[in-house]
Amino acid sequence: MTAQTLTAPAAPAPELADEAALLVREIEQYLTARVRTTAHPLVTKTTTELVAEALGTPAPAAAAPVLVAPARALRLLPDWVLNFPLLRQLHGGGRQISVAEHLELTALVIERYGWHRGALRSTSGRRCILGAQAVLFRLGYGDETTAHTAGHRLQAVLTARGISEPYHRWNDATGRTREEALALVRTAAARARQEATR
Repeated sequence: MTAQTLTAPAAPAPELADEAALLVREIEQYLTARVRTTAHPLVTKTTTELVAEALGTPAPAAAAPVLVAPARALRLLPDWVLNFPLLRQLHGGGRQISVAEHLELTALVIERYGWHRGALRSTSGRRCILGAQAVLFRLGYGDETTAHTAGHRLQAVLTARGISEPYHRWNDATGRTREEALALVRTAAARARQEATR
């Protein structure tokens, strides 16, 4: 996956920036939740919970995570809109994420926007695996190395299953299902996370 250089206006229309912000907010909420749950393998409680336990008082109820359903308009935006430098700068621009996080977010994009085969995206905004990766890359979550390594992880899962077909072609195969695509991405993410903790 490579970045494309496109001639575009200096800044996106305000409504496009607002719509892209919805996706970025959901990604940021996901990453924040991951940091809380993976800070240290032995830590299972928040500081507030530990203090309340030490004082013998009930801990305040944790707020349920809020997931913002992306607006239909964002799903319909062409991918080149996400390449605006202003959007990358305002929303994530250059945020480094791990390969496991990239794959987990790839699954999140597919879950939220829908899965597609035969092209990077459908006219309604559904994405194939590679198309979901492209959204993250264009919003500045990870870099080319992250995206390429994630692709190698996906390919390694298929290779272990005796499949030599590239994962983007595997995604597009007749009869392939959304559940199979998500299972591939999640398996690759779990393996990447396991290898990172060794």
